[in-house]
Amino acid sequence: MAKILMKGNEAFGKAAIEAGCKYFFGYPITPQSELPEYLSRELPKIGGAFVQSESEVAAINMVYGAGGSGVRVMTSSSSPGVALKQEGITYAVGAEVPCVILNVMRGGPGLGSIQPSQADYYMSTRGGGNGDYRTPVFAPATVQEAVDMIQEAFDVADCYRTPVMVMADGMIGQMMEPVEFRAPEKKRELPPKDWATTGTKGQRKPNVINSLYLSPEVLEEHCWHLNEKFKKIEENEVQYEMYKTDDAELVFVAYGTTSRVVKNAVDELREEGLKVGLIRPKVLWPFPNKAFKEIPNAKDLFVVEMSMGQMIEDVKLACECKLPVHFHGRPGGMVPVPKDLVRMAKEILSGGAK
Repeated sequence: MAKILMKGNEAFGKAAIEAGCKYFFGYPITPQSELPEYLSRELPKIGGAFVQSESEVAAINMVYGAGGSGVRVMTSSSSPGVALKQEGITYAVGAEVPCVILNVMRGGPGLGSIQPSQADYYMSTRGGGNGDYRTPVFAPATVQEAVDMIQEAFDVADCYRTPVMVMADGMIGQMMEPVEFRAPEKKRELPPKDWATTGTKGQRKPNVINSLYLSPEVLEEHCWHLNEKFKKIEENEVQYEMYKTDDAELVFVAYGTTSRVVKNAVDELREEGLKVGLIRPKVLWPFPNKAFKEIPNAKDLFVVEMSMGQMIEDVKLACECKLPVHFHGRPGGMVPVPKDLVRMAKEILSGGAK
């Protein structure tokens, strides 16, 4: 299929439809409002349903109900809206309801600004609701990856019976790039949805979708079951990119839009003969710990984020604190620029950085 020029938010929507999503529940909030606008127009054309809920809390509970019936369903929002969804997300994890949640992040805390940010890393990768749980988190760096990752997110959700998050900063949602809508690559055998609440027609016992277990013994058993699933996700769903790391002495770590800025800095530094590279997590949880064993020449790590520093904790854990970890962050909707990264990288390589 020929490439077409699309804004990120609209590409997310078209990709979801291509993946078989027919139901969307959400509420408009900048910088992701073009997505529900797009789906409100396109879903009815394929016999689907778009519902603008009265609140973000209502939206995620509608997703819970629809997902429990076995259909592919998604919701989207931006940072404070996703914060409101956390109770429903943990319910969906506990009840093992597959769904996709897209967060097109903006500056915070609170209402913050409508500018791009990566300050929802903790909320997304640690499980923002109550209880022992994690959710897979995709992090696209281009509009093409936005398309590919949304489609893969639905497969991951169905494969493991779990909510899956796609975490993009506001710049990904608002930028326009050429994209191609290819047939999704089938990486997993998806199990039948014999657990879904589709009506019994007198032919089987009723299925129950529930996250309430009043017996502590039963709840403990359920939590161990979920934990085994999380372990399988950690084993199977790690994704990352290694960029010019073979001989790198200084290795940047960045994701999303920030990784594109970092690549420019890496290329400029390489032109000056400096040995630098980049580890880019494509999935933020499970985090690519093994990538840090593939940089034998590295003497320093340099984490760059559009936040005060959140992924840096996972980087320190991944390298087991065996390497110095430096940091540069721009919070509040500010984007790092290559010239600052080049200057700081040179200071680190010369031994001048503290």
